[in-house]
Amino acid sequence: MEVRYKSTRSDIEVSASQAVLQGLSRDGGLFVPTAIPALTEPMEELADMSYQELAYVVMSKFLSDYTEEELKACIAGAYDSKFDTPAIAPLVKKDGVYYLELFHGATIAFKDMALSILPHLMTTAAKKNNVKGKIVILTATSGDTGKAAMAGFADVPGTEIIVFYPKDGVSHIQERQMVTQRGANTHVVAIKGNFDDAQSAVKRMFNDPALNEEVHAAGYQFSSANSINIGRLVPQIVYYVYAYAQLVKSGEIKAGEKINITVPTGNFGNILAAYYAKQMGLPVGKLICASNENKVLTDFFATGEYNKNREFILTSSPSMDILISSNLERLIYRICGDNAAECRKLMESLAAKGVYRITPEMKERLDDFRGGFATEKENFAGIKALYEKTGYVIDTHTGVANAVYRAYAKKTGDKTKTVIASTASPYKFAAAVIGAIAPDKVAGKSDFELIDELHRISGVAEPPAITDIRTAPVRHNTVCAVDEMPDTVRKILGVQ
Repeated sequence: MEVRYKSTRSDIEVSASQAVLQGLSRDGGLFVPTAIPALTEPMEELADMSYQELAYVVMSKFLSDYTEEELKACIAGAYDSKFDTPAIAPLVKKDGVYYLELFHGATIAFKDMALSILPHLMTTAAKKNNVKGKIVILTATSGDTGKAAMAGFADVPGTEIIVFYPKDGVSHIQERQMVTQRGANTHVVAIKGNFDDAQSAVKRMFNDPALNEEVHAAGYQFSSANSINIGRLVPQIVYYVYAYAQLVKSGEIKAGEKINITVPTGNFGNILAAYYAKQMGLPVGKLICASNENKVLTDFFATGEYNKNREFILTSSPSMDILISSNLERLIYRICGDNAAECRKLMESLAAKGVYRITPEMKERLDDFRGGFATEKENFAGIKALYEKTGYVIDTHTGVANAVYRAYAKKTGDKTKTVIASTASPYKFAAAVIGAIAPDKVAGKSDFELIDELHRISGVAEPPAITDIRTAPVRHNTVCAVDEMPDTVRKILGVQ
């Protein structure tokens, strides 16, 4: 069965490779599959597969215009020695919960799981669709996407990548990872604003006919590495299926037994992938959407109203400091009965007024989800408690999910076995993690001294991604205002 992709805002329909290539539909909508394919293979069979083999089974169902040879080449090129474990995404059981470690790639964050394969999917799609010009990856990042995307696309022929990030809205380590990025085709720009400002401006550039005409005339076309690109989302479905299969293989659960999945959530892509896995038939009970103090999603699941008109709070989990969760649009499209006109109306209300409200019928279709949020105090207390009980160290984003899940389990009494998506290495947020576990050891120490302290506390070797930036020279130092972003793109591409 060929799965095609429709826009969430109109009747535009394209193939999988065209959706990967375009990133965002020209009407401003996001591409969604016309049907969710079923996971028909016996779980015992999937349990014996390697990550790469299982990735092919899942992704081939969604990316149906890629040939077997093309897709297997993309997978082989992505999930190789750049990951520090053959398991790619190992499960670690601590204090009764299974932590799905998604940070074993080159940039020690879960974005590697999809951004390692996206350049392969995109360059293959370009060949399939006879694209002659250069693809310009235009991306906003709240901290991790930018580095992972640049690592994936660095010096890939036929591509340029431009990443915008909020100047004071990422950790120092995240910023160092980006501004030291190698690659003649990589460009990093700090903006005077927050992530939502950057993301909204990038979307406007995608939908600016004049700008697109200018770059097209110069031999370029825009695409995206954000999770708005379906080529980012499909690979993320794989690791939830893999986690379930590994639980079956290890005897922790029986095939068919339901699990819950808890995901620290900002832009909603990671938990949407878990939702799609459930829609495929993966035995999942509740999807627990964990937010930090920017709790717009928690409020949405509680009330049915999405309202971004609130204070933007900078927290110790910066990749979740988001008030406009772009991927939620894909879920909205689904729960309004694949009604593009209704979905467009809600998104236009969000753009114009910063708020929309779904119908009671739509809210009933959200029963798969439970929302919750953790304060900084609750996050830090959970990180410390887990460490003191087990010696296991988690980062601040995983900490949010950990705190929200523990509160959910206590409140509901739900004893369903639960997987928590562990989205980043604690080394990426060493200052905050040490602040949670041993606050008396923070004062007066530099970022790298705190990393050394984290090594002593955790016993986990420092990842190469951290060692590399200790001495790497700064290669990118451009800063611009939000309204200067289009002209900055023109300047980088030489189309002024």
